[in-house]
Amino acid sequence: MQGHPPLEHIFWHALNGAHRLWSSGSDTARRYTQGFSPIIAFANPDAPDFAALAPWVVPGEMFYCDGWAGAAPPGWRIDAETTMFRMLWQGPTPDSDPAADARPLAPEHAQQALQLATLCKPGPFGIRTIELGDYFGYFDGEQLIAMAGERMRAPGYCEISGVCTHPDYQGRGLARKLIGKLLRRHQQRGERSFLHVMRTNPAHQLYLDMGFRDYLESTVRVLVAE
Repeated sequence: MQGHPPLEHIFWHALNGAHRLWSSGSDTARRYTQGFSPIIAFANPDAPDFAALAPWVVPGEMFYCDGWAGAAPPGWRIDAETTMFRMLWQGPTPDSDPAADARPLAPEHAQQALQLATLCKPGPFGIRTIELGDYFGYFDGEQLIAMAGERMRAPGYCEISGVCTHPDYQGRGLARKLIGKLLRRHQQRGERSFLHVMRTNPAHQLYLDMGFRDYLESTVRVLVAE
């Protein structure tokens, strides 16, 4: 597959680039500010500069980090480790918006979005995550039952993230419609869509069936500051 350098180190590209305003750290290590997705990244993952993060973390905070291996440094512990796929869209542009009836999510929906993400566990999610991009959802009355939106960015690329559907409403194609909406928006803006999915998540096959292709598989760890 043709190389896409920003995707190979996308967490750092986002935290030190498009999302620098919402992150804290140094030129070697950064984290999202509290309230956003609990993610850290390093300029050089082969030699992660954990010491540079010390002024911006407090004991007990939990973070996700990818592309880094080795023993935990002093003051940190590894709580979990697995792998995830970074998938790049290879399909055609949807002919029309398949989720024209979805509602944009606004700050007043942040608590509902966090509750849905906590229930469905699509990945690291915070109360302010929906501020990182455009999020859309389906509602039953005033209850948010499905959502998807944007998170990581690099020039020419935009991530589809936070994809989840309440268990009581699964099987209706709501997530697929929301993904299609975002795909169309990205391609109209001249951006390539990508997403992340854990190796054990059955949604991996859904994304393959839709037209995403595995770009790389990387180690992802859950770290806790002590």
